Amino acid sequence: MKQRNPWAWVPTLYFAEGIPYVAVMTISLVMYKRLGLSNTDITLYTSWLYLPWVIKPFWSPFVDMLRTKRWWIVSMQLLIGAALGGVAFTIPGPYWLQGSLAFFWLMAFASATHDIAADGFYMLGLDHHQQAWFVGIRSTFYRIATIVGQGLLVMLAGNLEVITRNIRYSWSLMFYFMTGLFIALWLYHSWSLPRPREDGEKGRKDVRGLFAEFKHTIVTFFQKPQVWAGIGFMLFYRMPEGLLAKVSALFLIDSMHNGGLGLSPAEYGLVQGTVGVIGLTLGGILGGIAASAGGLKKWLWPMVCAITLPDIVYVYMAYALPDQLMVVNACVFIEQFGYGFGFSAYMLYLIYYSQGEHKTSHYALCTAFMALSMMIPGLFAGALQEAVGYRMFFIIVMIACSLTFIVSAMLEIDPDFGKKKEGDSGNAPIIKRDSPTRN
Repeated sequence: MKQRNPWAWVPTLYFAEGIPYVAVMTISLVMYKRLGLSNTDITLYTSWLYLPWVIKPFWSPFVDMLRTKRWWIVSMQLLIGAALGGVAFTIPGPYWLQGSLAFFWLMAFASATHDIAADGFYMLGLDHHQQAWFVGIRSTFYRIATIVGQGLLVMLAGNLEVITRNIRYSWSLMFYFMTGLFIALWLYHSWSLPRPREDGEKGRKDVRGLFAEFKHTIVTFFQKPQVWAGIGFMLFYRMPEGLLAKVSALFLIDSMHNGGLGLSPAEYGLVQGTVGVIGLTLGGILGGIAASAGGLKKWLWPMVCAITLPDIVYVYMAYALPDQLMVVNACVFIEQFGYGFGFSAYMLYLIYYSQGEHKTSHYALCTAFMALSMMIPGLFAGALQEAVGYRMFFIIVMIACSLTFIVSAMLEIDPDFGKKKEGDSGNAPIIKRDSPTRN
């Protein structure tokens, strides 16, 4: 293996992992709203972009078998850069919606494939001690990518709107900037990524053996104790957030005569992309510390309350329509902090359910259900909001919180799971989310 200091590639690799996801799931929302698309169309089209992450476990074995993980990383970064350039090129044109959606689809599949390769490469490129030491670093730079994408880049587009007085041209320029950024990351990682010897030892299974192994993985997944309670929890624990995630972003930037708060892209970048992400991160850290101290079973119900009850801040904002940015920041911080804290229970349960034989493959299937839990409600959330208005929609979200309590009550969890044991590291478990944002 060619020696390379992990600081030379781990931070930038996970920064590169976060940026395209934010572009597909968050920046696209704001852009389509600024370009005049309805909430129904925005949530429907962008929710389908979850699909690559839903089906990711089904093609991850082929990523392992066909090429080295280093090859996949470098190739997907180049493809993501090309997709970003395609979005930038099509926005000013007559077929901007069809063209941009096609390139967002390409970006989503490339990003999901990049995730598979990057996470596998992390384990090959570092020894066990380095993997444990850098797990916090990779999570931090994933969050930085969120702030850059959802905050700074959206702010950049908003400022360009003011300068150019042309919305489409401004967003096109912003995506050209992202294209340059990703081409630079591709060039850098082509040089900086090490070449682990194990990465060249690709699997030798034939296609028949591969499918037989995958079939066995599926069968054993559905033979686990409490399988239907577990799947119900994976699908419905985040049902309120699945409804809220995309519509809350649209509510923040929608005009006041439509019932929104009318934030500019720059203000949205501050509120959701900076303050919100900080709240989300702090909540996640505290959730990990709490679970490490008392175990998942002890903290399940406080986390259930944390991920649901703070959603009521959107009911307040929909009725009060506060015009002070500090009030909006405080509300979003509270809701995102609660989400970060409550989401810890969800991720820990996925780990708990995946224990035993084929735990890596079973965890991948759990993450597919996780992506599906956000995709399904997102498909109709915009249509529901436009049918009933923002105020009633957020009340419906609060009613949907009852599903979270119901599926949580069905679980049977080992009281000792998640607790720090004698001889364990003193660090709290660091939980990597499915995505840098809840969207």
